[in-house]
Amino acid sequence: MARILVVDDDSETRGLLTESLAAAGHEVVGAESGRAAMDPLSRREFDLVLTDLVMPGMNGLELLRWIKESELEPEVLVLTGHAEVPTAVEAMRLGAYHYLAKPWNDAELKEVVAKAAEKKALRKENVNLKGVLTHRDPPPVMVGESRPIRELMGVVERVAQSASAVLILGENGTGKELIARSLHLRSPRAARPFISLNCGAMPAPLLESELFGHAKGSFTGAVATKVGLMEAADGGTLFLDEIGEMAPAMQVRLLRALDSGEIRRVGSERAFHVDVRVVAATARDLERDASEGRFRSDLYYRISTVVLRLPPLRERDTDIPLLIQHFAGRPRGGGRPLTFSPAALELLARYAWPGNIRQLQNVIERLQILNEGGEIRPEDLPPEIPASPAREPADPARLPLAEIERLHVARVLEATEWNKSQAARVLKIDIKTLNKKIRDYGISRAAT
Repeated sequence: MARILVVDDDSETRGLLTESLAAAGHEVVGAESGRAAMDPLSRREFDLVLTDLVMPGMNGLELLRWIKESELEPEVLVLTGHAEVPTAVEAMRLGAYHYLAKPWNDAELKEVVAKAAEKKALRKENVNLKGVLTHRDPPPVMVGESRPIRELMGVVERVAQSASAVLILGENGTGKELIARSLHLRSPRAARPFISLNCGAMPAPLLESELFGHAKGSFTGAVATKVGLMEAADGGTLFLDEIGEMAPAMQVRLLRALDSGEIRRVGSERAFHVDVRVVAATARDLERDASEGRFRSDLYYRISTVVLRLPPLRERDTDIPLLIQHFAGRPRGGGRPLTFSPAALELLARYAWPGNIRQLQNVIERLQILNEGGEIRPEDLPPEIPASPAREPADPARLPLAEIERLHVARVLEATEWNKSQAARVLKIDIKTLNKKIRDYGISRAAT
């Protein structure tokens, strides 16, 4: 199906063209003159403009020039009488796709329209591919055999086949984007783009342009039209990470786009229809944020048709040895494969991993880079991992309870890179209590 604008001052001709093309399955809009065609062309996207050449006021050639000067993107097909063939040839020189002489052959008309629509679709796809750097990583692997992971992946297999919105909840570092990619690659959309956007990484105006695109000249520095990520993901999956950090005004625009299936670039009135599956993720308690007014409840319900909760690593500790083996056998950053002594593996498996899988992966990568070869022993592990007596000031069983708590709070803060919200969640206390413990115990970033 193509979206077609038929422009002809003769109502009977316009009606015949509209009826014929609509019967072929296209969405057709009519306009009685070149001037009248400018308004719908400015407001929405058309794949094809089928225009008469000879019309009062703005003729077909002038309409074609206006379309090209306005950087609009439809293919243009012109209708011409025998006497206007030289003008039709001039129209093709200016960028028209083809011309048909009156009276036209209906079968030929439909064939030319189908080819023009196909060219437009291919051109749009090429723009999308050039405008977005798509990931070329190998298919994601969710390592683990624990019951929480087996149950989660069973749900992923079922949910992947639907087009419903999915909300992924989990602490930072638990693998939310990995699950989003798994959903995409197991879905009927796997051959189309998977595009990821971190909603908490940029201010609202930049996020709006990144998500919806912008028109040339819409603001200072907009020297060219930009395709937004939502448009680039057409037919595929858009992953909105940290959606809980999205500003309220952006939440309104996103909700409107999801409800209507249409987007508008910043500074443009033209609407684009998109078919995008949205997978969102957050480390926040989004349901509570919605109930307390910190996140729009209507958007929450729109993106949470299916909710997937990722367990933190401490709740799937039987998977830790598998994850260590997985990361240790795949060197990153110029490192080398590692082996671990049983004692080192035991210490790593006992650790709570407040930074989850991301922290574990970073620890393994650090060891791969710094270790000179051989087996990793307890004394080779980084300071945040409780290990041998050589690194412990005293036997923990002989330490006062307050000192054990101080050491634990300090380690959690270091593991979460002093992200107090995440540290408080790991410790199962609120931020106010965490700040009090930091003050009472004299914990500083340099000290940890």
